Amino acid sequence: MIYGGIEAGGTKWVCATGTGPDDLRTSTTIPTTAPAETIDRAAEFFRGGEGLAGIGVGSFGPIDLDERSPRWGTITTTPKPGWAGTDLVGELAGKLDVPLAVDTDVNAAALGEHRWGAAVGLDTFCYITVGTGIGGGGMTGGKLMHGLLHPEFGHMRIPHDRVRDPFDGICPFHGDCFEGLASGEAVRARWGIPAERLTDPHAWELEAEYIALGLVNVICTLSPQRIIIGGGVMNEPSIFPLVRARTADLAGGYFDTPQLREGLDDYIVAPALGNRSGVLGALELARIATDGTAPS
Repeated sequence: MIYGGIEAGGTKWVCATGTGPDDLRTSTTIPTTAPAETIDRAAEFFRGGEGLAGIGVGSFGPIDLDERSPRWGTITTTPKPGWAGTDLVGELAGKLDVPLAVDTDVNAAALGEHRWGAAVGLDTFCYITVGTGIGGGGMTGGKLMHGLLHPEFGHMRIPHDRVRDPFDGICPFHGDCFEGLASGEAVRARWGIPAERLTDPHAWELEAEYIALGLVNVICTLSPQRIIIGGGVMNEPSIFPLVRARTADLAGGYFDTPQLREGLDDYIVAPALGNRSGVLGALELARIATDGTAPS
């Protein structure tokens, strides 16, 4: 069976068909513009391809994932202009006559890493993206993280030293939450240039501080076996060593396990699938929904 996958991000949508990393038949990237235009272009891509058993969608959010809800598949309180209230699944279903499965973009990326990447063999881990925004998901006990809503790692509150960093934050709901202080958009707003052009080592030390503070919250709360961090901000060569070192400092020797004592090189890692984690995970969402098997 051949599946379709959509990584529906706030900046771009990546659409693909295939069965896995060694079998991607077709793919395209679509800028995230207005909802109708973006959804139409994605639907046109899949209509032009071969017959698909199903399509998986890993979407930016927040998104309603309760299948009992009349708003299932609807993007809710997103700060993305024009997208709040968009019935993403309903709009796609009206244009594509195939079964659809949906989850968050970060859960989809986690699923891809669990099947083929840095989380193979783990049953409790987190995937965090630090890009335009900050999101997080993963698995607990071998199941994707869901609950009353879905995880919102980016909106946790972290310490903010306003003497060191007087920046107010950019989150329209919380100001200086994790996303408000450390996302790619926060970097751009604070320093006046995008992360890929930022060279000031002090700026990257501050960014690493905020990421490490977020990770310590995650470690204390969920006790993941590994943390995978993707997203464009993490392309800075210095950021992973800085984050690992600061996370170890903040942990203060409390966690009595080798993974959190010995450098953290194998604990805080980049996605093994690179920037394909999300769309590959979306293919896996479709496969699971179609054949009814659990994540393998």
